Amino acid sequence: MNSQGGRKSLPDAIRTDSWSSERVSVTPTGESPAGGSPRSAGGPPDADPRRWWGLVVIALAQLMVVLDATIVNIALPSAQSDLGMSDGNRQWVITAYTLAFGGLLLLGGRIADLVGRKRTFIFGLIGFAAASALGGAATGPGMLFGARALQGAFAAVLAPSALSLLTTTFTDPKERGKAFGIYGALAGSGSAIGFIVGGLLTEYLDWRWCLYVNIPIAVVAVAGAFALLHDRPGHEGARLDVPGVLLGCGGLVAIVYGFSEAEPRGWSDPLVLALLGGGVVLLAAFVWWQNRAPMPLLPLHIVKDRNRAGCFLTMALATIGMFGLFLFMTYYLQVVLAYSPVKTGLAFLPLTAAIITGSTQISARLMNRVPPRFLMVPGMILAAGGMVILTQMTVDSSYATEILPALLLMGLGMGLTFMPVFATATAGVAPQDSGVTSATVNTSQQVGGSIGTALLNTIATTSSATYITAHLHNPAQRALIAKEGVVHGYTVAIWCAAGIMLLGGLVAGLLVTAKPPKHAPTEAPMSEAVA
Repeated sequence: MNSQGGRKSLPDAIRTDSWSSERVSVTPTGESPAGGSPRSAGGPPDADPRRWWGLVVIALAQLMVVLDATIVNIALPSAQSDLGMSDGNRQWVITAYTLAFGGLLLLGGRIADLVGRKRTFIFGLIGFAAASALGGAATGPGMLFGARALQGAFAAVLAPSALSLLTTTFTDPKERGKAFGIYGALAGSGSAIGFIVGGLLTEYLDWRWCLYVNIPIAVVAVAGAFALLHDRPGHEGARLDVPGVLLGCGGLVAIVYGFSEAEPRGWSDPLVLALLGGGVVLLAAFVWWQNRAPMPLLPLHIVKDRNRAGCFLTMALATIGMFGLFLFMTYYLQVVLAYSPVKTGLAFLPLTAAIITGSTQISARLMNRVPPRFLMVPGMILAAGGMVILTQMTVDSSYATEILPALLLMGLGMGLTFMPVFATATAGVAPQDSGVTSATVNTSQQVGGSIGTALLNTIATTSSATYITAHLHNPAQRALIAKEGVVHGYTVAIWCAAGIMLLGGLVAGLLVTAKPPKHAPTEAPMSEAVA
């Protein structure tokens, strides 16, 4: 880019818009304090010349957290056989992680605000590595389930710290676009990368390495955090909102747990109904308390803001469909098309590439020129279009002509959506609220994924059973009818996922009314913080 686009006395570092750390760190000269330097008194110090390396550390930690939500999926059959898990209990390898992660994110975000984001970032990395080592050394199912829950708990501290560090490090709209493009690409593609890495490690090493692999990643990230990341100290004298923690986290845990139990028990099971109803009551009590708490866990002005509320809902609806896609396509490729674990992982590569392309090459370039909903709405429509293509799959579909186009559309749509969601939801937040705002974005993502997995899987299972009952007239065709029934169940659930994606696009179009960042003053994010 040339420098002629910067006409508001921005420093040379911003006008050149370069990725080079030597150029982005140039200090403006010949400019008086009154001349509008974007690093004026009361604002943060001059931009750290190593902030792009700091982004590498933050992105590495985020990749580890997101990747771990799916890396054990392909390894699950091997772990089940090795540890003697029952079919009814094996789901807890996945659910224990997402349950602890989604249920404790708000608490983790507030701890980051109180203690300091860098401290909680490093603490989360160390704890995540220790929990991974414990899981890799598991000698029984209970030990593995507990380790996965610990991983989720430490991820709930790590993820909001990472996103809030990114938010406070990059305040210039142009640099934020690039930084969030990278972050959004990793957040969106980490799950798909998890399938690839999980397949490789399981087939060529051992399922335990799907957990051990986190240790060297965490060691590198901790070293980088100590050397490169900077943060303001925590707020001394502030206290945690203990009733808010119990009500909010308890409500989220109950709802996520209820949806996870809906698959094996059924939606009408008394335990499922009690969990879902109790979760709703707890969350209602949480909202009531947040209006009265002296130091609320989740300041309600964060979710009352129209743009943030739209982003939170859009993220939740997007991940409902996306996690459902991962679940169905993994089983479809391995069970129906008989792909190996590695081949299954590689089949997701086009999806990963499309997410990265949509996030870094399209969203990042257009974010400063068009309103966020002009990216989010087309993104959700593209993703829904990919889902509709997948509804046509059969027991002998061709990957190149029927599966690949759908994955590419889905990836581009998610790439267009994720980056503006992250950037818009966290823009203009006061520093003391950046951690909890980041946690709310991640909570919507994790809770949406948990709900999507349970909801769509229940729809698929019910539809499959109905199809098999209606078509099984000749016992000799039982195997073929059973396979056709499984695929039919997937397509019915994918139709529902497509509808949810379109609903997400409608929510983004109606609620997210923010303007492009370049239309606001350069110091808009900081002026609110100073006020």
